[in-house]
Amino acid sequence: MPSDNGRTTEQVRHEIETERERLATAVDDLRAGIDDATDINAKLKSKLPVATAAAFGIGFVIAGGVGATVRTLLQVRESRRKPSGPFSFLSRD
Repeated sequence: MPSDNGRTTEQVRHEIETERERLATAVDDLRAGIDDATDINAKLKSKLPVATAAAFGIGFVIAGGVGATVRTLLQVRESRRKPSGPFSFLSRD
């Protein structure tokens, strides 16, 4: 017996069943996506120490660590003249 919108009970049941199947497929796809994202996070976490060391090295170079290290290794001396001016109390005697 058709309802007000022209569909029978069987048609409505069939549409509901079809929609259930589509929703189940969508949920399965979401679960697979979550599993993939979790795997990617695990891979990134395993590489975290390497990334940290690389970031430390890059920061060292940017901060001038190479120049300071070379200067220390080559024993480049600073000028020995006496300081003058308003900050002369910082004498290096």
